[in-house]
Amino acid sequence: MTTLITRRSVLSAAAALPFAGTGIAHAAAPMMGASTPTHNRFKLGAFEVTTLLAATSPRPDPHSIFGLNVSEEEFETVSAEANLPTDQAQFFFTPTVVNTGEQLVLFDTGLDPAGITAALEAAGYSADMIDLVVLTHMHGDHIGGLSDGETPTFPNAAYATGQVEFDHWAQAENETFEAKMRPLADQTTMMEDGASGFSGHTAMAAFGHTPGHMVHMIESEGERFLIAADFANHYVWSLAHPDWEVKFDMDKEAAAATRRKLLDMMAADDLPFVGYHMPWPGTGYAEKQGDDYRFVPTSYQMML
Repeated sequence: MTTLITRRSVLSAAAALPFAGTGIAHAAAPMMGASTPTHNRFKLGAFEVTTLLAATSPRPDPHSIFGLNVSEEEFETVSAEANLPTDQAQFFFTPTVVNTGEQLVLFDTGLDPAGITAALEAAGYSADMIDLVVLTHMHGDHIGGLSDGETPTFPNAAYATGQVEFDHWAQAENETFEAKMRPLADQTTMMEDGASGFSGHTAMAAFGHTPGHMVHMIESEGERFLIAADFANHYVWSLAHPDWEVKFDMDKEAAAATRRKLLDMMAADDLPFVGYHMPWPGTGYAEKQGDDYRFVPTSYQMML
């Protein structure tokens, strides 16, 4: 008797068999949990810029932090339009490393030594490689990584920060400042608006979030990038609505004016920036949208 084997008969027979692969049973793959890379590096002219994810954590009740001067209804509407939950927000803490080829410069230090050290090492650096630490302002999530007790995290580094900022906190009797920054005062260069800590760097006054908060323009071979720190603490509830009051802004009116000034500059110049609390990896552009703005995350622009 002749058996006719057709494609249909083979497929039918295969469909009747249990899906067993090689016939060897395997345990189910374990759930790994959410994860994300902890550094992002790109070229800026002759420089390399690396953003570091030193920490990330959820915070409850974001309307108690953002949009203090708007109604619950408005906050809910804006959040829904951006597909954002209103029961909690995810915070990101993003120091930035600039490698000029001659110096390795770190902007801000995260919440603690462990976080910044781990992020640096994942990016291929070590704390003792840092030549200069620039501090945008003195909030704890920016200076917390400076030291572990009396042991400096960056043993070979010099430091720089704004004169106005340092002077304010030096008189404020702030525990974190006293523990982290005061011991480094003799190693710290004080900067005014327009100062330069290294070739290709310009410090810019951006007061409001704190009394002496500064942002930093980085330029190499005609390419520019702004380290914008905390001028806006959220991409929707602060950047997109610059007049919304933010709990962490010490002078809320000045902070709003600074936001608009910087956003106008970035939008007009198509200037990429990193925001310390922007969605990871923290880099993007500002786009004018009526009287307000829109955060446009980078995709591959900085890779080219």
